[in-house]
This record gives sequence, structure tokens and C-alpha cells, in this order.
Amino acid sequence: MKYNPNEIEAKWQKHWADNQTFAAENNSEKPKYYVLDMFPYPSGAGLHVGHPLGYIASDVYSRYKRHRGFNVLHPMGYDSFGLPAEQYAIQTGQRPEDTTSVNIDGGVDKEGNKIAGYRKQLDKIGFSFDWSREVRTSNPDYYKHTQWIFIQLFNSWYNKNTDKAEDISTLIAVFEKEGNANVNAVCDDNIVSFSSSEWNAFSSEDQQKILLQYRLTYLAETEVNWCPGLGTVLANDEIVNGVSERGGFPVIRKKMTQWSMRISAYAERLLQGLNDIDWSESIKESQRNWIGKSVGAMVSFAVKPHPQPLSKGEGSQAVEKGYMTANSSIAAQLVGNARENRKNPTQAEDALWQEVRNSNLGYKIRRQHYIGNFIVDFVSLEKKLIIEVDGGYHDTKEQIELDEQRTLELEQKHLYKVIRFTNEEVLSDIKSVLSKIKEELSLRDSYKDNDDLAPLSTGEGSGVRFIDVFTTRPDTIFGVTFMTLAPEHELVAQITTAEQKAEVEKNKKKTAKRSERERMADVKTISGVFTGAYAEHPFTKEPIPVWIGDYVLAGYGTGAVMAVPCGDERDYAFANFFKGQNGMQPIKNIFDKDISEAAFGAKEGFQLVDSDFLNGLGYKEGTKKVISELEKINQGKGKINYRLRDAVFSRQRYWGEPFPVYYVNGLPQMIDAKHLPIVLPEVEKYLPTEDGLPPLGNASVWAWDSVNNKVVDTNLVDNKTIFPLELNTMPGWAGSSWYWMRYMDAQNDGEFASKEALKYWESVDLYIGGSEHATGHLLYSRFWNKFLKDKGFAPTEEPFKKLINQGMILGTSAFVYRINYSVDSALYPNDITSEFNEFQEKLPNLYSTIFISSNNPITDYDYLEKILRNESFYDSILKDWKEKAKQLLGLEENRVYLKLQHLDKIHADVSFVNSSDELDVEKFKNWREYYADAIFITDENEKFIVSREVEKMSKSKYNVVTPDDICNEYGADTLRLYEMFLGPLEQAKPWNTAGISGVFGFLKKLWRLYFDENGLIVNNDEPTKDNLKSLHKTIKKVAEDIEGFSFNTSVSQFMICVNELSAQNCHSRAILEPLAILISPYAPHIAEELWAQLGNTESISTVEFPVFEEKYLVESEKEYPVSFNGKMRFTMVLPLDLTKEQIEEIVMKDERTIKQLDGKTPNKVIIVPGKIINLVG
Repeated sequence: MKYNPNEIEAKWQKHWADNQTFAAENNSEKPKYYVLDMFPYPSGAGLHVGHPLGYIASDVYSRYKRHRGFNVLHPMGYDSFGLPAEQYAIQTGQRPEDTTSVNIDGGVDKEGNKIAGYRKQLDKIGFSFDWSREVRTSNPDYYKHTQWIFIQLFNSWYNKNTDKAEDISTLIAVFEKEGNANVNAVCDDNIVSFSSSEWNAFSSEDQQKILLQYRLTYLAETEVNWCPGLGTVLANDEIVNGVSERGGFPVIRKKMTQWSMRISAYAERLLQGLNDIDWSESIKESQRNWIGKSVGAMVSFAVKPHPQPLSKGEGSQAVEKGYMTANSSIAAQLVGNARENRKNPTQAEDALWQEVRNSNLGYKIRRQHYIGNFIVDFVSLEKKLIIEVDGGYHDTKEQIELDEQRTLELEQKHLYKVIRFTNEEVLSDIKSVLSKIKEELSLRDSYKDNDDLAPLSTGEGSGVRFIDVFTTRPDTIFGVTFMTLAPEHELVAQITTAEQKAEVEKNKKKTAKRSERERMADVKTISGVFTGAYAEHPFTKEPIPVWIGDYVLAGYGTGAVMAVPCGDERDYAFANFFKGQNGMQPIKNIFDKDISEAAFGAKEGFQLVDSDFLNGLGYKEGTKKVISELEKINQGKGKINYRLRDAVFSRQRYWGEPFPVYYVNGLPQMIDAKHLPIVLPEVEKYLPTEDGLPPLGNASVWAWDSVNNKVVDTNLVDNKTIFPLELNTMPGWAGSSWYWMRYMDAQNDGEFASKEALKYWESVDLYIGGSEHATGHLLYSRFWNKFLKDKGFAPTEEPFKKLINQGMILGTSAFVYRINYSVDSALYPNDITSEFNEFQEKLPNLYSTIFISSNNPITDYDYLEKILRNESFYDSILKDWKEKAKQLLGLEENRVYLKLQHLDKIHADVSFVNSSDELDVEKFKNWREYYADAIFITDENEKFIVSREVEKMSKSKYNVVTPDDICNEYGADTLRLYEMFLGPLEQAKPWNTAGISGVFGFLKKLWRLYFDENGLIVNNDEPTKDNLKSLHKTIKKVAEDIEGFSFNTSVSQFMICVNELSAQNCHSRAILEPLAILISPYAPHIAEELWAQLGNTESISTVEFPVFEEKYLVESEKEYPVSFNGKMRFTMVLPLDLTKEQIEEIVMKDERTIKQLDGKTPNKVIIVPGKIINLVG
């Protein structure tokens, strides 16, 4: 009976599907075990052999756990929202939902492309998935719950006192009772304090704006990676070398109003949770690095002024105290006028002053203050907000024009925001005026920390500015040699001098082409420019040059560093690279160590020198002392900082989860959960609108009827009862941040999972996924899980108990080398004729493309002579070319020659290459129209050999091997065993199809233990000791290997066991039945067939795993080598419990010994029981 894998596998795959063999129960008495895979994005390319690696490993473990008596949940679904489907829709006009469906279920798309379908491919490999729990993130019945979670986040705030998220109603209750003075929340930085009476007096709109500053999901202007070519924001990992990974479009940094999530609120919990989970240290470290906890200090460096100081009076005092913002040439006059104005305020100005003075609004407000060429009524220098109170004469046409010009200059030149009130507004409704001022203050960034001590900043009348720096080494503050800002830092444009502007802009454009990830990883490239500006040292008051450098990122910390080259390698390299250039001072050394060769970065083993009041101190004492001194002068404080930033949660894409949000007067309102899902609408175009709105701006039915609670035509918006819906969609990671919970209760329509299901399954016991998911996905998933735990939904703090990142299966690419050539001349320039130039231009059309055979990577220089001497090359090219040169040019051959320019290395499809690396030239020619007439220079055996290189398996590299092809030729069990056999799960390994035949041969050998050509040959004979030993060695090894996730060594043991049993001619049921169970997790189809052929009626999948018995591995006999004078002549098997004397007696009486001794008596008999027998002399 022949082994037929295709027939067997189709039979058992149907059996499993028909009987739902792997359906898990939510209320089983068995212990539970939850195995999770990172669900795939269903691209049209389908699976290649690299994709199933982790799935096979998780399936082996799932099947093993079932054998061990567990109720195993092993589900599968699809992360089906994604940019590729949207780009395909843009190119072809096909609806993303249609192409996604075809990609999953298989079929033919509208372009006529035949799609295998992920589901069919997965089924063909024989996974034990519980398909009754399948999810697709793009299905409305799934993303209605994603929308619901978003609403929960919006309606929550993070209470630092309880260290958890709470309902926003509890915060409102505090505001109503006592204001926000005592609220300890994670919130925006620019919070204005208010009392309970003020809160209760605020309009509903003002209250909503304030609450947005506390909500866990909120709208904010955020700097993002904007890709104009794709019309969307990209994540850092979607950018390579400054362009989009998909399509290669340029990416720029741009500020946009986006939805964000306060993941930063959970930074410490995300960090501490790593201590309680069984993950590899490398994965934990990547999480720690992303969170980036740092203990240090926040230090404020004032930007030094350039305008001339005033000589005396109030102006000079203003310079000294730091609030001079006037044009220096007329400052004295402005100061005098301002003093007079303060003496004679209008009634409205005086009334407002009484309300805003003494920092009543939370910020210092100055009255009749001088900004540039003007005196303004009121100003907050910190917030750069000007408040004007206008009398009746401001209504005249002439004054309106003057006010507009004044406002334009104040806002455009000096970067202030100007708001205006009439006298009547102030006198009749002061509360509304104060509310408006508070709102504007809350929306403005802070430009300095201490109003009274702020020095002037660069440029005439441009306002006070500070560079805020977080440092983990405040003890090194006296070693600051320069400051470095991220090129995209907002201060760069404000402080750069006119002389340096061109260089700075050039550097900024260069930096914008690199992603943040690339800039962080690249420690070799040094790029920077001096801004021309200087900061002021907080203690010495010395000027510190301010540079920009791309090793500083705006998104991390404050986007600025105090550069201490003597103590930091990157600062050291930067300082030495620009040594001697304008703006780069000599390195200051504050350590009692030599830094002539390298920076001294240690925190121990030094004393500070040349550091004023820190001299003689070490790291800990110096840090404590300097923080104390910074706090005294109000220019710093101790701080714990996290690199983790709030997550941008908007994408300007069509194919994503719609937000359950509509807007009333510009403020977001949540749609009630009972009306979910808000379904993605139909659009004709998937690109942004002509006026730059996201693709949903093209939808004709995309407005919210707040009375009838449904989506209606967009043109019905009246902003009374029908309002515009959010046009952005959620990011790709939204649906994958909670999907493991949905699997627990996938058919539940009312909630994402019942409390009973959540309680039973709790969390994932084993999660296997690719390393590409090791940081972002895990971080966001842990964040959502912790949030849902706070709100009483998730049962555990951490979602994934154990996590393994599988390595990649790499492709073995095939390369051919194309010769690029041109005509060159030994003529003098004036001898070159127009005919020669014309001949040069025609050359590419005169001759075919030329390829040269090589089984190794080659360079132009290595093979130049070889190519020129090749007869095939001469006959095909040179001979014919010389003839044409003579005819066309009338020149001798030695005056014009063919010149090889370079070789191009080109991918060839691996399907054209056999196991000997020989290219099927005809297939290659037919592959591309322009290769049809190509000339192929072969090797000495007239074969065209390709060179091979291992690289990522990718369709673009033509090195993809599909599992379908392997399954069709060898069977799924062979594929499963081979992928597990390739090497340790976590390591990357190259694919080699040639090696798979050996695994297929092993399965055929296994089959022959049970069958011969006539049928079943299994008998009921008692197993021998050797049979039992082989079996129990395998039971022990396989169990240990699976428990330890060492799948490759299990496969090796199977091969050893089958070889031993074959040699023993074993066909005993007592051995072969448990052997089938052992191999079942790896090769389930053949195991099921063997089990059934042995007469069993139930599936092998839940049969108890064989029990290992140590006694069968205990040796009772020993095969001794018997040597004479050190040379072994024969062996004999003896019981291990014999004494030396007994062994000697048996050996001496053996006929073979008598023959070897030939009547002689040995001088000595050496016996080591259990090891050797040696007769000497």
C-alpha cells in the first residue's frame, strides 16, 4: 500500500472541518490553554513558505496540549484593514472590501488575477484552528467593538492618585465640587486652573474643550509623517530612507490635527508589567527602549538676546529681568508711553486688569506692555497671547485697517496670538471674556518657564524663549559645550539668524528624507548646522552655541539636548566633526579623566572638576546638588521622563475603521454605542478630495442625523440636527490591539466578549508572532488591555503570558549579470564625426542584451578580461560590430572600440532555476519581452549558471516559494516537518527546496513500518527491549523538546527512531500505535490515517500522549569490545551486573579468545565493568 499524501490529507482536512474537531469550549471542565498567532494581513500575493513557520510551531504546541488533556483555544482570523488594499483600489478602482474578500476566500478579481485565497492555503497545511471563531477586522460586526472601545477611551481620564483610568463623569464631579486645583491627572501641559464656581459658569462648549485636555483619546495638533503621494500619515515603520515603504513616495514632517491616545499615562505600568511575563529578554528590552524611562532633570536654557540694551530706567530693568520685547531703537519712547497709559486706564481696561492681575488666570499677565513697535493692552509673554480692549473709535474704517496691520505684524513677525474685546463686552459680561481668555491660554504652547527671570531671545522684539532640555546627567551641566535641537524643533525657525538660515534650511530638508528610526539607528552619519543663536548657561551666564543635529529627534524628550562631549559619545563625535567651525567651542572636560581619545560616559569612578559648586562630587551627589540649585533659580527641577509619546490615532485613509464621531460646532461628539457599527461608506474615489480632505470627504452619504440616529446624505448637514462625521479613519493597529479577546467569544453580537468567556480564558498562554510585531503591536495591545482592565472588562493586567518571536525563513535569490557596454574612440575630439555620434546613439538598438554566466557574485574588474576573451562574446558581438564600424564610419578597427561600462545584477525568478543553479534560458527569455533576443554567454559546459544569495523572501525579489507547490508535490506533513527541521524557531534560516526530499523520504519510511505493498503489516507481537528503548527515548525527547519549543530536534529524534525501528524490523502494535500519537502534532494527516488503519474510530487529536517509562532506558547488558594488546578483535554482550572475576571467566572460556591466545597465557587481563576488556601479553 503506497503512501499517497494528497489523498490522505484531503480526506482528513475534510473530516476535521465536517466534525469541527478543533472547536474549543468556553465552559469545559478541562484545564484551558490559549495559543495565539499574529493574524495575517491578507494580501493578494498569498502565503509563501516563510509565513506558516510560526503557525506550524503554534499548531504543534496546540496539538500536543490536546494530547495532554487541555481544552485548547487555537483561533485564526485576518487583520484585513491595510494600506495595500487601498492603494490597489486607487490603481484599479476595485472596492477594498471586494479584493480583501477574494484574497481571503480565493477566486478571481476584476483584473482577472487568480487568487489562491488565504483560507484555502491555510487549510491545505492542516492547521488545527477553531474556524468557528474566525474574525476579520474589516467586518462591521468586528469593528463595531473597536469603535466601542474608542468611545470608552474618550469617556475616560487617568487618575494618578488611583493609578488607573476612570470614567470622565468622576472628573466632572470633582470639577463641579472643587475645580481642578487638586486634580492629579495625566493631561495636557497647558492646563489653566479654575474654581468650581468658574467651571459651573463655563458654557457647555468651554467645558467640552477643557475635558478634551484630560480625555484618554483627544484631538491635538501633532507633528506627523505626512506622505503627499499616498495622501496619508505614515507610521515610522512604514518609511524607509525618507520615502514610503509602499510606492517610494517622499515623506515630510507636518503638523496636523489628529486623534491621539494617552498611552503615556500607562508608561510606568507598561514598564513594570514586563517583570511578570515570560518573554525573552531581547523582546522585553525592545519594549523598555520604546518606553524609555529616564530619571534626571528638566533644565531651561534661556536664548540669549541680540538687541542693544537700554541705558537706564524701566527699560534697562526690563532687560535685566527679561521681559523687554520692544524694538530697541524706540524702546525708551515705548516705555515712557506705556507708563503713562497705565496711569490712565479706561474703565474697561481697569475692570479687566483687576480680574487678570496677580496670575489669577494661572499665568502672569502684563498690562500696557511693549511688543516690537507697539504697546499692547494686556499680554501673557509665556503664552504669547495679546488681549486688546477696544473703544468706539476702533469701529472707524481707518482704524480697522490700522488694527489689521498691527495684528498682522504682531502675529506674523513676533508670533503672538491677538484676541480683541470691545469695552461693552468687558463691562457687560466679564465672565464670558475671562472664559474666552482662559480658553486661548489653554490652547497656546508655553514659551518659557519663568516670566520674571526670562532673558531676551534672538532678534528684535521677537519675545522671550527658553530651550527646555531633559537630561539624565544634570551633574554634567558645567560641561555643556553646545546645545543641539532637532532640525524639526519649532524653535529652530524662530532663533536662526539670517546669516545661517540658508544652511539650516538645507540641513532640515536633508534630514526630512530620513525616518526617525533611521536617525536613531545610524550612529555613523554626522549631520548638523550652527543656527547662529546662543543660549545662556543657567549658572555661569556664558553663551552656549545652538546647533541642529539629526541625532536629536523632536518626538523624544523635548527635542533638545545639552551637549556634553566629554561625557557622551555622540556629542563627542559631533564636536570633533565640526571642530574649528563657526559656533563650535573647544570641548569642556569636567571629569578628572583623560578624554583625548574618547568620551568618559561612566557614572562611577570620577570626580567633577571645573564645575563650580559641584567640584569634587560624583554622579549621585552632583545630581542631587545641581537639581537643588536649579530649583532655587527657577530654571529646572528633578523629573522622571519617558520616551514614550502619545500615539497618533488618525489616518487620512479610506480603508480603516470609521470613527464613531460627529462634530457640533467643531467639537467631537460620540455616537451612542447602541447605534454601532458606523459602517464605512461607499466612495467613488479613494484619494483625498481636491481640497485636501481625507478620502471619506468623497462620500455622498456621510453625515449624522442626531434625531433619527443614523448616517444620512452629506448634503443634508445643517449643523442643527444633522452634523458632519469624522473623515479620518483609525490606524492599522486599532483592530489588532484587542483581537485575542474577540476570539474568546467571537459569536457574541452584544459585547466584544461575555464576562464568563473572559473569566474562563483570562489571557493568552502562548503567543507566537514575527519579530516585526515585537514592539509597536505589543505595546499598543498591552495598553488597551490595561485600560480595559481598569474599566472592569479585561480579567488580567497583561494579555500575553508567554511570547516567542519566530525567525524568518529567508529566500535564496537567483541572479544573472547583464553587461552594459558603449562605444568609445581613440580619435581626437575634432576627428569625431556626426556619423560616430549617431552610431553611438544607435548602439543599444544594434545589439541585444548580453548576460554572462557566473555562480558567484562578480564585479566589472574581476571578469572584464574573461568577457573580452570569450569566444562566444567575440563571435556574437565584437566581430559583427567591427564590420559595422568599418561600413558606417569608414574607420580602422583600432581607432574605435567597444567599452564595457559595468555589470548589472538582476533577479531571476527562482522557478527558472534547477537544483544545480542552472537557468532555463528559454523560460527566462519568455519572462520579459526585452529579453527575447538576449545573448547568453555560458560557462565551459555550455550551461548558464546563476549566482545565489540569501535575502528576505519577497515577491519583488522573485525568490518566493509557495506552500501550495510544496504541498502538491510532497504533501503538507512534509512541509510542516521540514519547516520545523530547518533550525531553532527564533533564528532566521534560508529556504532550500532541495532539502525537502529527505523529509519526504522519512515519511515514506515511517509508512513502511505499517504497510508493505500488500497492505497493513502491523502485528501484536511483544515488543523487544530495543523496540521499547527506541520508543521511550522518543517519548522523552519529543515531550521535552515541545515543552522547550525546540521543535527541530524533535524531528531529528523521529528520524532516529524510525531508522532504529526499521533496522529492528519492528511492526509491533504496542510500539507503532504510540509512535503515531508522538508524530501527530508534527504530521497530523499521516498520523490520523495510521491511527484509523490500526482500527481506531476516534480522531487521534485528543488521544492521551504516551507515558514515558524510565525503566526501558535502563541498560541491563553491555556490548564489550574485547581487545588484545589494545587492538579490538571482537565484541561480546554480557550482563551489566557481572563482577570482574565473572567477566574474566566468561572471556577466557570463549572460543574466540582461545583462538587469539593460541595456547599462550596473557600477562595481564584488564577489565573495567561496563566499559572495556583488554588482554595484554
